[in-house]
Amino acid sequence: GDIQNKEMWEEAGRLTEEALKEFGAKFVIGTGEASFYGPKIDVQIKNVNGKEDSIATAQVDFYSPNKFDLFFTNQKGEKEHPVIIHRAIMGSFDRFFAFLVEQTAGNFPLWLSPVQVIILPISEHQKEYADSIYKELKDADIRVELDDSNESLGKRIRNAKMSKVPYVIVIGDKERDASVITVEGRTEKLEGVTLESFMERIQKEIKERILN
Repeated sequence: GDIQNKEMWEEAGRLTEEALKEFGAKFVIGTGEASFYGPKIDVQIKNVNGKEDSIATAQVDFYSPNKFDLFFTNQKGEKEHPVIIHRAIMGSFDRFFAFLVEQTAGNFPLWLSPVQVIILPISEHQKEYADSIYKELKDADIRVELDDSNESLGKRIRNAKMSKVPYVIVIGDKERDASVITVEGRTEKLEGVTLESFMERIQKEIKERILN
């Protein structure tokens, strides 16, 4: 481009490099990989196959504010062009979710799981009690489902586990009669606990973003 563009590029490159040094980041300079309107920082990670992917980019753009006459009024009352920083923090959403699914093998932490709890009454005899538990969890903004389909309990438990639901509540006569629940988590089983204590536990997990 013209000399002004060359100067702008050099200035943008210098500022970008300074920022990286100040931050203490390890970096390499990749010549010829920037976009047409300015140098960029690419955050690279290695995937399981050892291949490098860019997950985030930040581009320093002196060019667009001049081209589109974007300006603000500075402290001296003068018109001044800003610098635009184009940020893609997660790269693209599909790539981000691909990494997430790969890293967790689909076992999303509780706070991120589309369905957080599933309730399985053993038979129709516990339906009323199961419905009341469903309502309490739903009212507490827990993403909950109730599976009272005609499938066997074993199959319904398998389906819930295959769907990677973090907590499965199984309700039989014993639980109904004692007003408690039995919960199967990914790593432990909670037998005969109160709904209140279970809700406290999962609300803490959600609030603190626990990676279980």
